[in-house]
Order: sequence, then C-alpha cells, then structure tokens
Amino acid sequence: MLKLPSDFILGGATAAYQAEGATKEGGKGPVAWDEFLEKQGRFSPDPASDFYHQYPEDIKLCKKFGINGIRLSIAWTRIFPNGSGEVNQEGVDFYHDVFAECQKHNVVPFVTLHHFDTPKELFDKGDFLNRETLEAFVDYAEFCFNEFTEVKNWSTFNEIYPVATNQYLLGVFPPSIKSDFTKIIQCLHNMMVAHAMTVNLFKENNYPGEIGVVHSLETKYPASDSEEDRHACFLDDALSVRFLLDATYLGYYSEKTMLALDEICQANGAKYEFLDSDFEIMKKASTRNDYLGINHYQCHFVKAYDGETMIHHNGTGDKGTSVYKVKGIGERIYKEGLKRTDWDWLIYPEGMYDILIRIKQDYPDYNKIYITENGMGYKDEFDDGIIMDKPRMEYLKVYLEAISKAITDGVNVKGYFLWSLMDLFSWTNGYNKRYGLFYVDFETQKRYPKESAYWYKLVSETKTIV
Repeated sequence: MLKLPSDFILGGATAAYQAEGATKEGGKGPVAWDEFLEKQGRFSPDPASDFYHQYPEDIKLCKKFGINGIRLSIAWTRIFPNGSGEVNQEGVDFYHDVFAECQKHNVVPFVTLHHFDTPKELFDKGDFLNRETLEAFVDYAEFCFNEFTEVKNWSTFNEIYPVATNQYLLGVFPPSIKSDFTKIIQCLHNMMVAHAMTVNLFKENNYPGEIGVVHSLETKYPASDSEEDRHACFLDDALSVRFLLDATYLGYYSEKTMLALDEICQANGAKYEFLDSDFEIMKKASTRNDYLGINHYQCHFVKAYDGETMIHHNGTGDKGTSVYKVKGIGERIYKEGLKRTDWDWLIYPEGMYDILIRIKQDYPDYNKIYITENGMGYKDEFDDGIIMDKPRMEYLKVYLEAISKAITDGVNVKGYFLWSLMDLFSWTNGYNKRYGLFYVDFETQKRYPKESAYWYKLVSETKTIV
C-alpha cells in the first residue's frame, strides 16, 4: 500500500455558487448565472447545499471525518453586490463566521476569489474581455486581503480555461457564445493578467500567507503515433495547458505556444491583442506564485480533424453522447479499453501522474502543488440513509496512488481536495451528478456520510491509501 506524507492535507472542495444557495439573501447581488438558469428553466441554484445556513454542520463533519482542509470561494457579489462600490457588511460578516468555524474545528480554509461568478453588472459589460473588470477584480481582492486576515491561503481564479471555453466555445455558460476564438484567447490572456496584477499586489503589500492560481489541467495524448495526430495533440495542449502554464511561470508565451496560437487563429479567423505592459506585469508575477492548484478529472486522446467545429456536451449522464471536434485543433476520442464515467470522462490516473511530472520538468519554479479538485461524478443510490459508492472509492484510490508515486519521484505535492465535500449544484448538470463525500437530501438538507467518507477518513488518519 502506498503512503502520503505525514503533513499532507486531505481536504474537501466546494464553491460559493454551487454550495451556498441563498442567491438572493444577505444582500447578495446578482450574477449572470441567476438570469441564465432562470431562462433555461432546467435547474435552480437554490437551495444548492444550503451552505449559507448549514456551514456549521458541514465544517463539523470535516472535523469528524478527518478532513483538515476545506476549499471554498468567496462570492464576489456578497461583498460588492454591484462588483465595486458599496460594501455589503452582511456578506463580510458571513465569511468571517465561516472562517471562525473553520478555526474552531482546526480545518484550514483555502479561499478562491473567483469561481465562475463575475458580478452581473461587470459581466454585462463584457466580463474579463473588458479591462475595467480586471481593475475591479484587483480592488475586490485587495479588500479581501485587508479584511479577512484569518485566511492564509488564497487563489485568484478557478479554472481559467473552462471559463473561456464554456463561455465562448461550447456556449454552455453564459453568455452562450459558440466557437469565437478571438474571445476565447483574449479571455484567457486577460484573466492571466488579472491574476498577475493580484499576485503583485499581494506580494508588494506583504500580506501574510500564500497566493496561487487554480488551473484545470487535463493531460493530452495523441490518439496514434501518426504525425497528424501528434500535431493535433500539440495544438489542443498548447491552448488548454501550455498557454496557462507559460503565463503563470514564464510571464510570456513561448515560441511553441505562439506558433500553435497563430495556427488556431488562422483556421478560425481569430485574432488577439496582447499589450507589452501586460507582459511586464506577468513577468513580475511569474516568480511570485506560492503554489499551483490543479483541478484534474480526466485526460484526452486527440486525433487529427479537418472539419467544422462539432461539440455535444454530455450534461445528463447519458454515456457515450459526448462529441468534441474543434476546427483547427482536433478531435477528442474515446480510447478503447479505458473506463469512463457516465458523463464520458476517462478514468486514467496516469494522466494525473504525467501532468505532475511535466510541471516539475518544464516549470521547475512551480514551488509546490495542491490538487485542488479531483473526484468522480456518480449517480449515487440512496437506501434508507445508506449510500454505497464503491466506484468512487476505487476512483479516488487510483488517483491518490498516482499522486503518491509523483511525490516519490520528486514532485512537491502538499495536499488533495476531493471534489466535492458534500453533494452540490453542478453548473450544467443540476443535481443528478453527485460528487460528495456526504450525500445531501436536497429537500430536507440532511447530510448522510457515504461509504467513501469512512474510507477517506481512514486514509486521512493513517496517510495510507488502503
């Protein structure tokens, strides 16, 4: 059996909009998701997991089950209902209460400033395509750094690549725009500039604690050894992985990244604008990241594709329905013989190991890594309060083993945050895709530990992957 270091954090992850509910309570301002979901009429973000009212119970469960870290986000519009301007004291007090509860139970909070929930007033002006939003974000971050001195672990953004592509490629996030690579690339770049601005602010003001960013990094492999498939894999990886890591740790985009970017732009009639001053900001921040958060659920096998973009997002758990073919990049395919979840996500822990080793080799100034999300969406069966979720336990076991092997091979991984702490609202899946260690009855909001919660407790207490 493989082991984890004695100081390794085994935590649980949440996000404000997906867990808190109470979207119109406590002085909270609107975000684009409120109107978007209401118009769709498919899912409601209320009550979600009702963390807004249930947080004492959830943090107490952390203590009871050996979970010594919790990843959560601050809802920007609980602090600034309009994105800037007047402060909502009720929202400020709520997060102070949450952090006090964490301290009471010796659960370390890791706090993300932005998890897909830009204030609507800023979103309607172009979100992060508008430079005003970058400035407003930095002002919001500065307020949080000054106010929440009890927090010592900060992340700027959650999953910049999925923000850009879900908004402007797949169109499954508001504003539901499809295949606009000009917007995708500019969004990626501008959010990385906002990250760098925030890191520089944090360091130059000598705030206590550490700061980093959370990237979704999904390893890409060519579907075959053919030159065409290898090139398609290179293009997919360059946009979704290399672009972000270059920006984070180099402060500029490498020649290989720019060659791929220009090829993708030419195929899709896209353009970009990167200011020289942006690179000055990014370069200054590139050596100041205290840690990298990695969200990793799956990997992709990529083959050459020479057609128009065709994407079908599997948001219902109807296995085998995903389609991902992108003009000028490639096609992501199922790999024969590999298991996948009902949502067509490949179960391939080697992808976790490979991305960790790659970062160590290609970006040696990474400092340290936390796996900030990993987990298995599953259609849990509730049997009178008993939830047996062996497939989830098997999933977690092989991914934790991959992390253990990477640590043995010299990667500095300091913690793991399972997505998710409790069942919660899923952006494009609603409530049938459950990830939690704790089953939530969304009618009563009662929590029930799953079989995996007891397994996770044993791993946490022994640091042995059983």
